[in-house]
Amino acid sequence: MNNKTLKLVSQSLLIIGMALILNSCVDAPKKSEPKADKTTVYPSDVIPFMDQWRILCGDGTSLKNLVDTEHKDFFYTSNDGKTDWVVYKTPNSGITSRTSNNTRTELGQIEQWMPETGGRLTGALKVMQVSASGDARVAASYSVVIGQIHSMEGHENEPLKIFYKKFPGHTKGSVFWNYEINTEGDNSKRWDYSTAVWGYDMSVVGTSPTSYPEEPKDGIALGEEFTYDINVHDGIMYLTFTSEGHDTKTFSKNLLKSEYVKHSDIPQQILTLYAAIGRDGTERESAYAGEAQIFKQGAYNQTNGKDPNENIVWSTGAETYNGDIKKQYANGDYTEVWFKEATLGAGTLPVTD
Repeated sequence: MNNKTLKLVSQSLLIIGMALILNSCVDAPKKSEPKADKTTVYPSDVIPFMDQWRILCGDGTSLKNLVDTEHKDFFYTSNDGKTDWVVYKTPNSGITSRTSNNTRTELGQIEQWMPETGGRLTGALKVMQVSASGDARVAASYSVVIGQIHSMEGHENEPLKIFYKKFPGHTKGSVFWNYEINTEGDNSKRWDYSTAVWGYDMSVVGTSPTSYPEEPKDGIALGEEFTYDINVHDGIMYLTFTSEGHDTKTFSKNLLKSEYVKHSDIPQQILTLYAAIGRDGTERESAYAGEAQIFKQGAYNQTNGKDPNENIVWSTGAETYNGDIKKQYANGDYTEVWFKEATLGAGTLPVTD
């Protein structure tokens, strides 16, 4: 092989080698770029069932996609040094739903269910704030609803509302649950029957706008954790409440057959509490049978700025600063509830010992 031929061969081999090197570089897998750290902890990171709910917030904001979503100052997360919590916060006065005078930052279940089929909602929570103002004579003052069942048909009444209520100056507040009748005929005569869990029921009120009952000995303090379990199975609502240092309380209520079909069935609590506003209706015999229901969970503030002279049970006359939410927050005229755990699912037959 002469020198000219050798040179051509060498150049050809060099070209082939460079091509192979370039090709291998093109085919080599690229290293993936590191993902940016997620700095925001969303409510759906703490309680992952958020895809089954929508929410209405205290400023009127309605959100339908709650995965990786928050609404600052109303629906967000906080860490108490040990645990992440979902925070629901709402003022005494803001923008609310068409059927209520009270603001809420509250989840509403998307899927409906029938009492005959049932469903189950649990929550582990602590109430951090209730309104600093109100009228002690008004049963709804200083209270917040933290879980409920809401009918989507008929009168759209509520077979269950779970409340926390604490009077100013008291360390301990009360947990109680209300059953609202599915009124026979005109719904203007509706009423709620209230049952105490820890502390008082709703009917225990003050004798003047600023006089309060004695502090409940077995009550729950702000920041004290407790749980509830709402379990509807075959038309029966089973309720369980637990809190460390307190007796576990259980209740049951038939949602398909009323206890209040005659005027003589109306409890004395109702005749006393609702006498001033003339609510003494009876319930249809089948109660909530055949009506679609949903669960709700969060902070449904029961303290509002309406005149107690209009309704001594529900119009609390609280301070609202003409609806200025920042001023309400600054002066304690709001409610705030933290949940660290919650579940949503099918109702089950309770296990008995």
